[in-house]
Amino acid sequence: MLLAVALAMAFNPAAHGANGADSPHAKPSTERSRGTNIMKIRLTINGKAISATLTTNGTAKDFLSLLPMTLTLDDYAATEKIAYLPRKLSTAGAPPGSDPSVGDIAYYAPWGNLAIFYRDAAYARGLIPLGWIDSGIEALSVSGPLKVTIEPVEK
Repeated sequence: MLLAVALAMAFNPAAHGANGADSPHAKPSTERSRGTNIMKIRLTINGKAISATLTTNGTAKDFLSLLPMTLTLDDYAATEKIAYLPRKLSTAGAPPGSDPSVGDIAYYAPWGNLAIFYRDAAYARGLIPLGWIDSGIEALSVSGPLKVTIEPVEK
């Protein structure tokens, strides 16, 4: 039994209280900081700037090539805010799906939309992780559409 608990904790960082963004389910900082070239972006919602970090995968780099842009985020399933992008993103080398946590930014390939999670959600096939909100996720947990400007942050 003790071995099963140890294995569960080793393979599920959230099981032992690791945190990252503003979430008890967020990825641990060591997992989130992999890669040598982190890409920072800023989301501005109702005049409030929110910082976020993109992963260094090909889909996230393709997303970054679209910035800056302004989108209208709509609520989906009282879990995430979504917006359709101006074009589909590259999914070459992307995982088949992911299990998003609060604060995660993802691309849902089947629909071609951006998804920002303000509640935990189950694994979804076709959901490709793009990054995470560093802080300020509460700005998304309001009802109704939100206008957001997303732009790269110069290093």
